[in-house]
Amino acid sequence: MSQFPAQMPSWFVSLAVASTLLVTALVYLRGWIPLRSAFPTHIAGWRLAAFMSGLMLVWTALGSPLATLDHQSLTIHMMKHLLLMTVAAPLILMGTPMFPLACGLPKLFIRNPIPLASLTGPWFETYLRHPVLCWLAGTAAVIGWHLPRAFQLGMRSHRVHILEDVTFLMAGLLFWSPVVEFSPSAAKSPRWSMAMYLFLATLPCDILSAFFVFCNRLIYPFYLSAPHLFSLPPLADQECAGALMWVWVTFAYLIPAVAISLQMLSPQNARSQTSIQAAPQRVAGRSRNGTEAEVI
Repeated sequence: MSQFPAQMPSWFVSLAVASTLLVTALVYLRGWIPLRSAFPTHIAGWRLAAFMSGLMLVWTALGSPLATLDHQSLTIHMMKHLLLMTVAAPLILMGTPMFPLACGLPKLFIRNPIPLASLTGPWFETYLRHPVLCWLAGTAAVIGWHLPRAFQLGMRSHRVHILEDVTFLMAGLLFWSPVVEFSPSAAKSPRWSMAMYLFLATLPCDILSAFFVFCNRLIYPFYLSAPHLFSLPPLADQECAGALMWVWVTFAYLIPAVAISLQMLSPQNARSQTSIQAAPQRVAGRSRNGTEAEVI
């Protein structure tokens, strides 16, 4: 009984996470069903699966029993944040969440959506989805929360720990928003720049993970007094966490970068680019012929 008050915050967080994700899933499904009926070619079934899988991974990282083990192992702590940033975030964006969530909300919340959309839409596309800002947001979250002072504070305070987890999820959504085409109206960055964007994102993570592996000293004293998961010494656990981050980030960022590069170099993409460039010339040629000039 004496341990019950100390465990209340973790139970409360798990319940809050599960409730929030369940409501989000129901709202998304409520909006996705009519959109799917109206636009079957644009709202594919795999987007629903991607969004629900992303929410499930968020629950795994924040509300499942795995979330309680990060105070015993830095490797588990690292796994949680990698799940949030590199797997859950892009899956959520692949579900094109804006339209289904907006359509799924009760009319009480969307009585006058047009002025709000007209104000937030261009601002969001111009500033929040700018690749430089998104890259800096992802990098700042990774580096900032792994500074010893910030990390120690997050491990000793439930509120700061919640803020840390939410920051990693939001930073992941921002980071992947220029890469994942999550909205038909979203401004698309050049695909070649996205390959470089992902490659550059691996560099700060590689430096941080290499420091974890090769520094030969314990960075976070918190784990000295914490129970050791699987009887793994804190220094070995730190090296394992660094190796996990090194390998995971390399695959999570470079595989999409290689896929984008192959897509740009494919013959089909080259033909489409040629047709796009030739289209204005054909239109201009027809526009010189009297009647068609007025139509165009």
